[in-house]
Amino acid sequence: KSKSDPTLERHFKGHRDTVTSVDFSCSMKQIATGSMDSCVMIWNMKPQMRAYRFDGHKDAVTSVQFSPSGHLVASASRDKTIRLWVPNRKADSTVFRAHTATVRSVNFSGDGQTLVTASDDKTIKVWTVHRQKFLFSLNQHINWIRCAKFSPDDRMIVSSSDDKTIKLWDKNSRECIHSFYEHAGYANHVDFHPSGTCIAAASTDNSVKVWDIRSHKIGVVNSLSFHSAGNFLITASSDSTLKILDLVEGKLLYTLHGHQGPVTSVAFSRTGEYFASGGSDEQTSDPSEDFNRHDFQTAARSQGGSRGGSHKRATQPHTYRNPNSSSTHQTQTQSIPQHSSHAQAQSRASDGGVPPGLASTLEHIIGQLDILTQTVSILEQRLTLTEDKLKECLENQMEIGLHLQRRERGEQQEV
Repeated sequence: KSKSDPTLERHFKGHRDTVTSVDFSCSMKQIATGSMDSCVMIWNMKPQMRAYRFDGHKDAVTSVQFSPSGHLVASASRDKTIRLWVPNRKADSTVFRAHTATVRSVNFSGDGQTLVTASDDKTIKVWTVHRQKFLFSLNQHINWIRCAKFSPDDRMIVSSSDDKTIKLWDKNSRECIHSFYEHAGYANHVDFHPSGTCIAAASTDNSVKVWDIRSHKIGVVNSLSFHSAGNFLITASSDSTLKILDLVEGKLLYTLHGHQGPVTSVAFSRTGEYFASGGSDEQTSDPSEDFNRHDFQTAARSQGGSRGGSHKRATQPHTYRNPNSSSTHQTQTQSIPQHSSHAQAQSRASDGGVPPGLASTLEHIIGQLDILTQTVSILEQRLTLTEDKLKECLENQMEIGLHLQRRERGEQQEV
């Protein structure tokens, strides 16, 4: 068994019914749990320390969470209340009342100043922690709300409901920014990625979906193709993107936004030097005409260990250079040179080949690549100088060593 494999560290027994929720304190010294037995329990990680049982809720506890500081624990219950506990032997608590049905979830804001709760009364409520007062409700769901969470920057709230929607809210304006729709089931649980750029939802249709909150889309993958070397995989998605994955490192290399609708097919060439994609954004009867009319180039290429890529918008189907290859790209009879200066980017724009906005972006990227190339060149020069100095130092040390050896031999002969 590998050292990195999960192993059972501790086993806590004490609840009399199903455990519904679990959370770690920031110090990792305590674990809070909620249960259908109406109790909140605080478990100490040190084996010799006893657990604390908090009795106060009159029905099942559905959700528990430590505050960011770890000095408070919030719990939500089927008894329509939320409680704030001090996680020590005294078990002091404060009750929050405003919901009119089961409270399904409770979540602290990142600064620990506010709470957000979700309920079967179809409302999301926000509360102040220190003043212990109800602030406002969010009221657009039309069925039970299973979960509500703050974004990492506390500016947004995400919620999931039995009405088959996941809603994104602006906390300050109190308005729903966007609704994501579930078609097969509903989301039991939802949370933000630490970066705040996407949300993940656990659904009753046995799936976990990840939604990009910037594009408000989820990617259904329609087609894929392996690179001939076996190191890369490219996917075509209904969110109008192509994604190139590094299978060796297990990383996403590029997200390409060229299509204006779902991308339905993609394929690497036999050599892996090119890949082509097709989509539903525009139908063309003769692909070769389209290839001759448009030229495509990856604006950024792998260089000096830095990765990134983008390409210009175009009609379907598309052909692209493999970003990891450095040779000239030809599409049918059209030759696409690799740009290496601002003048070339400007000439492309003036010829009408690239829209002005994209030309400016390309110019900026090319400029950055030029700077990167210069930086690498300078670093190589410095490395060479350092190697020369090290070599000189070693030679000097050898000479000193030989001189000392001769001196010692001379002294021994004199003796």
